Amino acid sequence: MAKLDILHFPDKRLRTKAREINNIDDKLRSFIDDMFETMYEAPGIGLAATQVNFHHRVMVIDVSEEKDQPLCFINPVITHKEGVELMQEGCLSVPGFYEDVERAEAISVKALDKQGEPFELTTDGLLAVCIQHEIDHLDGKLFVDYLSPLKRNRIRKKLERMEKEFAAQKTRANSTL
Repeated sequence: MAKLDILHFPDKRLRTKAREINNIDDKLRSFIDDMFETMYEAPGIGLAATQVNFHHRVMVIDVSEEKDQPLCFINPVITHKEGVELMQEGCLSVPGFYEDVERAEAISVKALDKQGEPFELTTDGLLAVCIQHEIDHLDGKLFVDYLSPLKRNRIRKKLERMEKEFAAQKTRANSTL
């Protein structure tokens, strides 16, 4: 398995709307395994393919404490929403930032699993929030889009500055080799 590179906000590729997957084969299943490895190492509880520059409708989630309940969603569609819940969210593509986001409290979703078998799931709480968050990624939307323009711009500027500092450190390290 290979760890994948996670795109960071404000990378424009995160705004790409993912296409449906028409062929579930061993190559895709191997990529899904890489997504799980990347998510667990990050560490995170969810990862959409868009975040690793693969613009197809696949996402992986594991909200369990033990990290032993992996869920794969291919071509997920939310079929029902109810209630409203405010929960603090973070994102592997927006590292180090956590903000309150309002989402549906309970949802029903249908998708295909890693083997291509259809399934439906009705859930609430953290899993419901995570599914909505990852589907947003597949639609080219980030949790910062729910924030005020002022907060979103502040986060964008801090992340851009951090990326520049990281690139400069990497250049310095390479020049000393």
